[in-house]
Amino acid sequence: MTGRIPRSYRQERRTIDPVSLLTPIAIVVSRYNTAITTRLLEAALAEAQERGVPRDQIAVIDAPGAFELTALSAAAAKTGRYKGVVVLGCLIHGQTLHDRYIADAVAQGITQATLQTGVPIAFGLITAETLDHAEARSGGAKGNKGQEAAAALLDTLTSLNAMTSAIAQGRPCTIERFESTLPQDKS
Repeated sequence: MTGRIPRSYRQERRTIDPVSLLTPIAIVVSRYNTAITTRLLEAALAEAQERGVPRDQIAVIDAPGAFELTALSAAAAKTGRYKGVVVLGCLIHGQTLHDRYIADAVAQGITQATLQTGVPIAFGLITAETLDHAEARSGGAKGNKGQEAAAALLDTLTSLNAMTSAIAQGRPCTIERFESTLPQDKS
């Protein structure tokens, strides 16, 4: 299994309105646990390109570790250059709670950055008990969280674009419900 979303899900997925691609997206990826984060990045890039985002419209920004994902994703969002940002990283539990503190800080930091900048930042940080669990969530039996984060960002951008368009045309901001582009969570 490649960890990719099954074809039946991909066929039902909405396509991105080209108007929403006026500016590029950024993917901020941690170099820590690089064997895992490389798989997350590859899947996120494949998802974006499969959904119509040209590769030259995707900036990849390296972060030294997971903690730095917050500062770099916030900085990318503040530039005004990127319409959305995906953060990718992997924390594996050790003998202390250090991984939990970092995960909480990253989640809170990207939430604050999203609210302060208005630029959506998708969360693709694996928090796993073991390397096997991380591998299962980066292209193994549990899917690929990089792909899922990219899909979540692109769905969010599509909805934001629809709302902006409705407002500009004086229509109600009603977004039609759609089937999730993601399979059921297998965490």
